[in-house]
Amino acid sequence: MTPWLGPALDYVSSWLDFQLRHQQQPGLAIAVMQGDRLVLEKAWGAADLDGGEALTPRHGFRIASHSKSFTAAGLLKLAEQGHLRLDDSVGRYVQGLHPDIAAATLRQIVSNSAGLTRDGPDAGQFTDRRPYLDKASLLADLAVAPPFPAAQRFKYSNHGFALLGLVIETVMETPYAAWIAREVIAEAGLAETTPGIEGWGGRPRAKGHSGRLPLGRRVVIPADNPGQAMDAAAGFVATAADLARFFAQLSPKAERSLLSPLSRREMSRRHWEDRESALGRHYGLGTISGGQGDWRWFGHSGGFQGFITRTSVFPDQDLTLSVLTNAIDGLAHPWHDGIVQILKRFKEGGAPAPAHGDWRGRWWTLWRCGDLVPVGDTVLIADPALLDPFLDAPEITLIAPDEGRIDRASGFHSPGETVRLNRAADGSVESVQLAGTLVLPEAAMKAEMEARYCAPPAEPLSA
Repeated sequence: MTPWLGPALDYVSSWLDFQLRHQQQPGLAIAVMQGDRLVLEKAWGAADLDGGEALTPRHGFRIASHSKSFTAAGLLKLAEQGHLRLDDSVGRYVQGLHPDIAAATLRQIVSNSAGLTRDGPDAGQFTDRRPYLDKASLLADLAVAPPFPAAQRFKYSNHGFALLGLVIETVMETPYAAWIAREVIAEAGLAETTPGIEGWGGRPRAKGHSGRLPLGRRVVIPADNPGQAMDAAAGFVATAADLARFFAQLSPKAERSLLSPLSRREMSRRHWEDRESALGRHYGLGTISGGQGDWRWFGHSGGFQGFITRTSVFPDQDLTLSVLTNAIDGLAHPWHDGIVQILKRFKEGGAPAPAHGDWRGRWWTLWRCGDLVPVGDTVLIADPALLDPFLDAPEITLIAPDEGRIDRASGFHSPGETVRLNRAADGSVESVQLAGTLVLPEAAMKAEMEARYCAPPAEPLSA
């Protein structure tokens, strides 16, 4: 493992542990790959708030539109094998389509540039108001003229990827689920991924959850809807580790993959810009991409009833990150981005200096908590309540083993002032004097607050 990565992941775990409590989210599972090696796999919270079942890394999640990347990989594999060409019109393989849709190419559909409807005239399948579409219902929606002509703009379409599932069935003369499970999932060495919920069986699976509004509390969303014809677009179930393993193999730099380097480059490159968005996103062939410089990424995200999920590959860093949440307001995206900020800071600063071993931990006051985080030759004062915990983080320079100076900080902090570790009789750090403020471990802060604010009122004096 790269020397800075281990300490970075240690802080990622500590930060996410606090974030789950602070944000009052049901559950979270993450996985990080370096190359083809799983370097972090962890889960927090509950798989089911009603039953109180603890979430583990072995719980499957409805990964929704991550399914599109599996379907795209299957399509590219068929193209490599000569079973089809990406520039073939879809009408060559599927009958009953509107002529404008039939003329669209497989490349346009897999790059979400065919102009197709996103979810048809009734998107109730995504709001638990109707079952997911079967083949006949899907084709009925696709017999209607598309909203835009092909190759005019990026336009996301679940119907389009469901249509690609029908193409695969036609070409291989076998059900989509059976073929994709054998030729993509198994070929990638994934043991905790199925192309639909039916194949997950009795293995542990996270339940979805609503937001706290409008009911004022979260309710469990079963999320056991069969995807039917929509599996190719949104029906897969997987663990965070399997998602990270799969997407790591899509990197053009991966040493092992079910696809050729050429197909992986074509799949992950930026084909279409999402111009109306301020997020700087692009779409490739079944992948979303963004970022700048050597932290450019590609991957996908997903939103199923009760789930928000995100996976990204950073080819120049040889890192893959998967973040899965089981709430409809799950913070997969900001937590993903917060993890990236932590990784960037550790890469820039390097592994902590050995002398900084005791300059770490979470310390509390009445107002908030802060984290001492050694990075390279300095110690940061991070705010774990922030979605970027290192935003404007003051920096401490050590001037003695137990004494430091805040050398770099906003003027609203305490630049130039002293920080001191206070030790107990056994030599452990029991508190920190942070400029003018004494900060304590959580248990000590709780005891202080209970004594000050929660003590029973004094008995009145007798007459």
